[in-house]
Amino acid sequence: MNPEQRYERHKIVVERYLRGFISEHKPQTLYAPAKYVLAAGGKRIRPVLTLLACEAVGGVASDALHAGAGIEILHNFTLVHDDIMDHAQTRRGRLTVHKKWDENIAILSGDVLLGLAHRALLRTKSSCIQEISKLFTESVITVCEGQSLDKEFETRHRVHVNEYLLMIEKKTGKLVSAATQIGALIGKATPAELEALRRYGEYIGRAFQLQDDLLDIVADEKEFGKAIGGDLVEGKKTFLLLEAMRRAKGKEKKMLHHVFTDGGVPRKQVPLFRRIYEETGAIDSAKKRIETDITEAKNQLVALPTSTARETLRWLAEKLLNRTY
Repeated sequence: MNPEQRYERHKIVVERYLRGFISEHKPQTLYAPAKYVLAAGGKRIRPVLTLLACEAVGGVASDALHAGAGIEILHNFTLVHDDIMDHAQTRRGRLTVHKKWDENIAILSGDVLLGLAHRALLRTKSSCIQEISKLFTESVITVCEGQSLDKEFETRHRVHVNEYLLMIEKKTGKLVSAATQIGALIGKATPAELEALRRYGEYIGRAFQLQDDLLDIVADEKEFGKAIGGDLVEGKKTFLLLEAMRRAKGKEKKMLHHVFTDGGVPRKQVPLFRRIYEETGAIDSAKKRIETDITEAKNQLVALPTSTARETLRWLAEKLLNRTY
Protein backbone atom coordinates (compact mmCIF):
# COMPACT_ATOMS: atom_id res chain seq x y z
CA MET A 1 0.00 0.00 0.00
CA ASN A 2 1.53 3.31 -1.07
CA PRO A 3 1.35 6.48 1.11
CA GLU A 4 -1.58 7.98 -0.80
CA GLN A 5 -3.61 4.78 -0.41
CA ARG A 6 -2.75 4.66 3.30
CA TYR A 7 -3.89 8.25 3.75
CA GLU A 8 -7.15 7.56 1.91
CA ARG A 9 -7.79 4.42 3.97
CA HIS A 10 -7.43 6.37 7.22
CA LYS A 11 -9.60 9.16 5.84
CA ILE A 12 -12.41 6.72 4.99
CA VAL A 13 -12.30 5.29 8.53
CA VAL A 14 -12.49 8.80 10.02
CA GLU A 15 -15.33 9.78 7.67
CA ARG A 16 -17.36 6.71 8.68
CA TYR A 17 -16.78 7.44 12.37
CA LEU A 18 -17.88 11.08 12.07
CA ARG A 19 -21.03 10.32 10.10
CA GLY A 20 -22.21 7.87 12.74
CA PHE A 21 -20.97 9.67 15.82
CA ILE A 22 -24.00 11.78 16.76
CA SER A 23 -26.80 9.47 17.87
CA GLU A 24 -29.09 12.15 19.31
CA HIS A 25 -31.94 13.54 17.20
CA LYS A 26 -33.73 16.04 19.45
CA PRO A 27 -33.72 18.97 19.68
CA GLN A 28 -33.58 18.81 15.90
CA THR A 29 -32.45 22.43 15.65
CA LEU A 30 -29.34 21.49 17.64
CA TYR A 31 -28.33 18.11 16.24
CA ALA A 32 -29.39 18.45 12.58
CA PRO A 33 -26.94 21.35 12.00
CA ALA A 34 -24.19 19.52 13.92
CA LYS A 35 -24.65 16.44 11.70
CA TYR A 36 -24.74 18.70 8.64
CA VAL A 37 -21.34 20.12 9.57
CA LEU A 38 -19.71 16.72 10.15
CA ALA A 39 -21.11 15.36 6.88
CA ALA A 40 -19.50 18.15 4.83
CA GLY A 41 -16.32 16.18 4.17
CA GLY A 42 -12.98 17.90 3.68
CA LYS A 43 -9.34 16.83 3.67
CA ARG A 44 -9.53 15.43 7.25
CA ILE A 45 -5.81 16.20 7.64
CA ARG A 46 -5.90 16.56 11.44
CA PRO A 47 -7.50 13.19 12.32
CA VAL A 48 -5.43 11.34 9.72
CA LEU A 49 -2.29 12.92 11.20
CA THR A 50 -3.39 11.68 14.63
CA LEU A 51 -3.66 8.11 13.33
CA LEU A 52 -0.38 8.31 11.41
CA ALA A 53 1.52 9.78 14.36
CA CYS A 54 0.30 6.94 16.57
CA GLU A 55 1.41 4.35 13.99
CA ALA A 56 4.73 6.11 13.39
CA VAL A 57 5.84 5.49 17.00
CA GLY A 58 4.72 1.85 17.00
CA GLY A 59 1.09 2.24 18.08
CA VAL A 60 -2.11 0.95 16.50
CA ALA A 61 -4.01 3.50 14.41
CA SER A 62 -7.45 2.39 15.66
CA ASP A 63 -6.42 3.27 19.23
CA ALA A 64 -6.17 6.91 18.13
CA LEU A 65 -9.47 7.07 16.22
CA HIS A 66 -11.56 8.57 19.04
CA ALA A 67 -8.96 11.26 19.63
CA GLY A 68 -8.51 11.99 15.93
CA ALA A 69 -12.25 12.36 15.49
CA GLY A 70 -12.36 14.62 18.56
CA ILE A 71 -9.75 16.91 17.01
CA GLU A 72 -11.68 17.05 13.73
CA ILE A 73 -14.94 17.83 15.55
CA LEU A 74 -13.12 20.56 17.47
CA HIS A 75 -11.81 21.97 14.19
CA ASN A 76 -15.34 22.05 12.80
CA PHE A 77 -16.60 23.83 15.93
CA THR A 78 -14.10 26.63 15.20
CA LEU A 79 -15.25 26.81 11.56
CA VAL A 80 -18.91 27.24 12.48
CA HIS A 81 -18.13 30.16 14.78
CA ASP A 82 -15.55 31.65 12.39
CA ASP A 83 -18.14 31.65 9.60
CA ILE A 84 -20.51 33.68 11.77
CA MET A 85 -17.80 36.23 12.57
CA ASP A 86 -16.67 36.43 8.93
CA HIS A 87 -20.27 36.58 7.57
CA ALA A 88 -19.32 33.68 5.27
CA GLN A 89 -22.02 32.48 2.90
CA THR A 90 -20.62 29.07 2.00
CA ARG A 91 -18.23 26.44 3.35
CA ARG A 92 -17.02 23.48 1.25
CA GLY A 93 -19.51 24.37 -1.47
CA ARG A 94 -22.54 24.36 0.85
CA LEU A 95 -24.39 27.03 2.80
CA THR A 96 -22.83 27.82 6.16
CA VAL A 97 -24.89 26.88 9.21
CA HIS A 98 -25.90 30.45 10.02
CA LYS A 99 -27.13 30.94 6.43
CA LYS A 100 -28.96 27.60 6.19
CA TRP A 101 -30.53 28.08 9.62
CA ASP A 102 -29.72 31.25 11.60
CA GLU A 103 -27.01 32.72 13.82
CA ASN A 104 -28.48 31.54 17.12
CA ILE A 105 -28.71 27.96 15.87
CA ALA A 106 -25.16 28.20 14.50
CA ILE A 107 -23.80 29.40 17.86
CA LEU A 108 -25.52 26.58 19.73
CA SER A 109 -24.59 23.88 17.23
CA GLY A 110 -20.99 25.11 17.41
CA ASP A 111 -21.14 24.88 21.19
CA VAL A 112 -22.47 21.34 21.10
CA LEU A 113 -19.70 20.34 18.66
CA LEU A 114 -17.18 21.49 21.26
CA GLY A 115 -18.83 19.22 23.83
CA LEU A 116 -18.99 16.35 21.34
CA ALA A 117 -15.30 16.81 20.58
CA HIS A 118 -14.49 16.21 24.25
CA ARG A 119 -16.88 13.25 24.33
CA ALA A 120 -15.02 11.60 21.45
CA LEU A 121 -11.58 12.33 22.89
CA LEU A 122 -12.46 10.93 26.32
CA ARG A 123 -13.38 7.56 24.80
CA THR A 124 -9.66 7.09 24.16
CA LYS A 125 -8.11 4.30 26.22
CA SER A 126 -4.65 5.49 27.21
CA SER A 127 -2.56 5.74 30.33
CA CYS A 128 -1.75 9.30 29.16
CA ILE A 129 -5.39 10.44 28.98
CA GLN A 130 -4.84 13.25 31.48
CA GLU A 131 -1.94 14.64 29.47
CA ILE A 132 -3.93 14.18 26.26
CA SER A 133 -6.96 16.00 27.73
CA LYS A 134 -4.78 18.86 28.95
CA LEU A 135 -3.19 19.24 25.53
CA PHE A 136 -6.61 19.16 23.85
CA THR A 137 -8.04 21.81 26.21
CA GLU A 138 -5.02 24.09 25.86
CA SER A 139 -5.47 23.83 22.09
CA VAL A 140 -9.01 25.20 22.36
CA ILE A 141 -7.70 28.22 24.28
CA THR A 142 -4.81 28.79 21.85
CA VAL A 143 -7.07 28.59 18.77
CA CYS A 144 -9.39 31.17 20.36
CA GLU A 145 -6.38 33.43 20.97
CA GLY A 146 -5.44 33.09 17.31
CA GLN A 147 -8.96 33.92 16.11
CA SER A 148 -9.05 36.92 18.44
CA LEU A 149 -5.77 38.21 16.98
CA ASP A 150 -7.10 37.65 13.46
CA LYS A 151 -10.20 39.75 14.21
CA GLU A 152 -8.05 42.37 15.93
CA PHE A 153 -5.91 42.71 12.79
CA GLU A 154 -9.00 43.60 10.74
CA THR A 155 -9.23 47.05 12.35
CA ARG A 156 -5.51 47.75 12.68
CA HIS A 157 -3.65 49.84 10.11
CA ARG A 158 -0.28 48.36 11.12
CA VAL A 159 0.41 44.65 11.48
CA HIS A 160 3.92 43.19 11.43
CA VAL A 161 4.70 40.00 9.50
CA ASN A 162 5.89 38.36 12.73
CA GLU A 163 2.55 39.15 14.40
CA TYR A 164 0.80 37.43 11.53
CA LEU A 165 3.03 34.36 11.82
CA LEU A 166 2.23 34.18 15.55
CA MET A 167 -1.48 34.42 14.76
CA ILE A 168 -1.44 31.53 12.27
CA GLU A 169 0.72 29.50 14.64
CA LYS A 170 -2.10 29.79 17.17
CA LYS A 171 -5.16 29.68 14.90
CA THR A 172 -4.06 27.05 12.38
CA GLY A 173 -0.83 25.46 13.56
CA LYS A 174 -1.84 24.59 17.10
CA LEU A 175 -4.53 22.04 16.19
CA VAL A 176 -2.22 20.38 13.67
CA SER A 177 0.60 20.01 16.20
CA ALA A 178 -1.93 18.88 18.84
CA ALA A 179 -3.06 16.15 16.43
CA THR A 180 0.46 14.79 15.95
CA GLN A 181 1.30 15.07 19.67
CA ILE A 182 -1.88 13.34 20.81
CA GLY A 183 -1.39 10.53 18.29
CA ALA A 184 2.18 10.13 19.52
CA LEU A 185 1.07 9.99 23.16
CA ILE A 186 -1.49 7.29 22.39
CA GLY A 187 1.20 5.33 20.57
CA LYS A 188 3.47 5.58 23.64
CA ALA A 189 6.12 7.76 21.99
CA THR A 190 9.47 8.40 23.58
CA PRO A 191 10.13 12.05 24.61
CA ALA A 192 12.31 12.52 21.50
CA GLU A 193 9.60 11.09 19.21
CA LEU A 194 6.94 13.24 20.85
CA GLU A 195 9.01 16.39 20.35
CA ALA A 196 9.76 15.48 16.74
CA LEU A 197 6.08 14.99 15.95
CA ARG A 198 5.13 18.21 17.75
CA ARG A 199 7.59 20.17 15.62
CA TYR A 200 6.49 18.33 12.47
CA GLY A 201 2.91 19.41 13.19
CA GLU A 202 3.92 23.03 13.82
CA TYR A 203 5.82 23.28 10.55
CA ILE A 204 3.06 21.56 8.57
CA GLY A 205 0.39 23.81 10.12
CA ARG A 206 2.22 27.03 9.28
CA ALA A 207 3.07 25.88 5.75
CA PHE A 208 -0.57 24.93 5.16
CA GLN A 209 -1.82 28.44 6.03
CA LEU A 210 0.92 30.21 4.06
CA GLN A 211 0.06 28.00 1.08
CA ASP A 212 -3.58 29.09 1.46
CA ASP A 213 -2.47 32.73 1.33
CA LEU A 214 -0.39 32.04 -1.76
CA LEU A 215 -3.01 30.02 -3.63
CA ASP A 216 -5.57 32.77 -3.11
CA ILE A 217 -3.54 34.99 -5.45
CA VAL A 218 -1.68 32.58 -7.81
CA ALA A 219 -3.99 29.57 -8.19
CA ASP A 220 -5.81 28.60 -11.36
CA GLU A 221 -9.43 29.65 -10.76
CA LYS A 222 -10.95 26.47 -12.26
CA GLU A 223 -8.76 24.20 -10.15
CA PHE A 224 -9.08 26.46 -7.09
CA GLY A 225 -12.88 26.30 -7.30
CA LYS A 226 -13.45 30.01 -6.62
CA ALA A 227 -12.35 33.44 -7.79
CA ILE A 228 -8.78 34.27 -6.83
CA GLY A 229 -7.98 37.40 -4.84
CA GLY A 230 -10.70 36.91 -2.25
CA ASP A 231 -8.35 37.86 0.57
CA LEU A 232 -7.55 41.19 -1.12
CA VAL A 233 -11.20 41.94 -1.83
CA GLU A 234 -12.03 41.30 1.84
CA GLY A 235 -9.00 43.27 3.05
CA LYS A 236 -7.46 40.35 4.95
CA LYS A 237 -4.00 40.90 6.38
CA THR A 238 -2.24 37.91 4.84
CA PHE A 239 1.46 37.13 4.76
CA LEU A 240 1.64 38.33 1.14
CA LEU A 241 0.06 41.71 1.89
CA LEU A 242 2.19 42.33 4.97
CA GLU A 243 5.42 41.19 3.28
CA ALA A 244 4.70 43.33 0.20
CA MET A 245 3.93 46.30 2.45
CA ARG A 246 7.23 45.77 4.27
CA ARG A 247 9.20 45.69 1.02
CA ALA A 248 7.34 48.24 -1.15
CA LYS A 249 8.25 51.88 -1.72
CA GLY A 250 6.58 54.95 -3.18
CA LYS A 251 3.42 54.48 -5.24
CA GLU A 252 3.23 50.73 -4.60
CA LYS A 253 3.38 51.27 -0.84
CA LYS A 254 0.55 53.83 -1.03
CA MET A 255 -1.60 51.41 -3.01
CA LEU A 256 -1.00 48.63 -0.52
CA HIS A 257 -1.82 50.98 2.34
CA HIS A 258 -5.30 51.48 0.80
CA VAL A 259 -6.06 47.81 1.51
CA PHE A 260 -5.59 48.62 5.22
CA THR A 261 -7.56 51.89 5.23
CA ASP A 262 -10.33 50.97 2.76
CA GLY A 263 -10.91 47.45 4.06
CA GLY A 264 -10.24 45.78 0.72
CA VAL A 265 -9.93 46.42 -3.02
CA PRO A 266 -12.32 46.14 -6.00
CA ARG A 267 -12.04 42.72 -7.65
CA LYS A 268 -10.94 44.30 -10.94
CA GLN A 269 -7.76 45.50 -9.19
CA VAL A 270 -6.66 42.02 -8.08
CA PRO A 271 -4.30 41.52 -11.09
CA LEU A 272 -2.62 44.85 -10.30
CA PHE A 273 -1.97 43.81 -6.70
CA ARG A 274 -0.72 40.43 -7.84
CA ARG A 275 1.86 42.26 -9.93
CA ILE A 276 2.90 44.30 -6.89
CA TYR A 277 3.27 41.06 -4.90
CA GLU A 278 5.49 39.67 -7.67
CA GLU A 279 7.59 42.83 -8.10
CA THR A 280 8.21 43.28 -4.36
CA GLY A 281 9.26 39.65 -4.00
CA ALA A 282 6.42 38.86 -1.58
CA ILE A 283 5.34 35.81 -3.62
CA ASP A 284 8.88 34.43 -3.75
CA SER A 285 9.25 35.08 -0.02
CA ALA A 286 6.08 33.10 0.71
CA LYS A 287 7.23 30.22 -1.49
CA LYS A 288 10.62 30.09 0.26
CA ARG A 289 9.01 30.08 3.71
CA ILE A 290 6.67 27.26 2.71
CA GLU A 291 9.53 25.21 1.25
CA THR A 292 11.64 25.79 4.37
CA ASP A 293 8.81 24.73 6.69
CA ILE A 294 8.11 21.58 4.65
CA THR A 295 11.83 20.70 4.64
CA GLU A 296 12.03 21.23 8.41
CA ALA A 297 8.89 19.11 8.90
CA LYS A 298 10.44 16.25 6.94
CA ASN A 299 13.70 16.61 8.86
CA GLN A 300 11.85 15.89 12.12
CA LEU A 301 10.87 12.46 10.84
CA VAL A 302 14.48 11.24 11.13
CA ALA A 303 13.81 10.82 14.87
CA LEU A 304 11.14 8.17 14.13
CA PRO A 305 11.70 4.51 13.33
CA THR A 306 11.44 3.47 9.68
CA SER A 307 7.81 2.57 8.86
CA THR A 308 5.12 3.01 6.24
CA ALA A 309 3.45 5.55 8.58
CA ARG A 310 6.64 7.64 8.65
CA GLU A 311 6.80 7.55 4.84
CA THR A 312 3.15 8.60 4.65
CA LEU A 313 3.93 11.60 6.90
CA ARG A 314 6.79 12.50 4.54
CA TRP A 315 4.51 12.09 1.50
CA LEU A 316 1.84 14.27 3.14
CA ALA A 317 4.36 17.08 3.72
CA GLU A 318 5.34 17.01 0.06
CA LYS A 319 1.69 16.84 -0.99
CA LEU A 320 0.92 20.02 0.99
CA LEU A 321 3.87 21.75 -0.68
CA ASN A 322 2.56 20.91 -4.15
CA ARG A 323 -1.18 21.33 -3.60
CA THR A 324 -3.07 23.58 -6.00
CA TYR A 325 -6.37 24.00 -4.15
